[in-house]
Amino acid sequence: MSKNSSLQRKSFFIFAGMKKLVFSIWLFFICMTLAAQRDSVTLVCAPWKIDTVEHGIVLKQHHFVQPALFNSRQNICMLEIAPDAPVSFAFGFEPHRTTTSTIAKKHGAIAAINGSFFDMDLHYPVCYLRIDSVELGINTPGSDTVHRKYYQYGAIVLEHDSLYLIKTDSARLWERNLPYRNIMTSGPLLLKDGQREQYRTDRTFVTNRHPRTAVGIRPDGTILLFTVDGRIKESAGMSLDELTKTLLWLGCTEAINLDGGGSTTLYVQNLPHGGIVNCPVDNGRFDHKGERAVSNILMVMPLEP
Repeated sequence: MSKNSSLQRKSFFIFAGMKKLVFSIWLFFICMTLAAQRDSVTLVCAPWKIDTVEHGIVLKQHHFVQPALFNSRQNICMLEIAPDAPVSFAFGFEPHRTTTSTIAKKHGAIAAINGSFFDMDLHYPVCYLRIDSVELGINTPGSDTVHRKYYQYGAIVLEHDSLYLIKTDSARLWERNLPYRNIMTSGPLLLKDGQREQYRTDRTFVTNRHPRTAVGIRPDGTILLFTVDGRIKESAGMSLDELTKTLLWLGCTEAINLDGGGSTTLYVQNLPHGGIVNCPVDNGRFDHKGERAVSNILMVMPLEP
């Protein structure tokens, strides 16, 4: 065989291999796109169980089994709070870890979800927490955003009966310099102004599926208090990427991740199971009895006259 023939043959196989690689990559992205479209339709068109809690407050629940969501079973519960709902928001805190439902009932809350991260042994927030201008969690991060923990990427601000999400900047002691009376840092921030936020993807906290708690905001001002159960066969939980996609598909343009795992709890007053709507997994079972004691919560309060 001549040298030219050998080169031509090698070039042919290289070209054929490249074509196969390009086709495989194209096919992968097509499959991913179709899977995302399927999941978004499955989510939005689900036969949600819908209950009106109060004027402007709606509870939605669905257990995704068949069809599944993200090729897995998922148990989602969320509270939708319309802009005209006669409510305010407040943070709840206890110096010794207490269940979300207990703190909520103590304050007469209409509903509540678990809040930001805390030390299981010391019972204290590891987030920055300010309630009525009093600092209760005083974690002070590094000098720039690179050194911040995942729970320091954003903050929930409660002001004038409203809830806002704000993004951290690089200033040292950024949280302590904010002028608001009620602040809770958490994270990662998932969505801001309709755009996905960047967060580290080299942590199992981000990439693995866990129970998740989040707050989302739609463009019309509707606020979502969102939970998805996990770590059990009946509900796998979500990675942060899956959580972000879910909140986007639900119409949110802003969203923040709160403490999840065994802490994930949604409470609504006057409902069965002591008001525990989801299935907290601290007992390892798919029931309403596995609520974990936490340090802080986010509450929906009746608007004072």
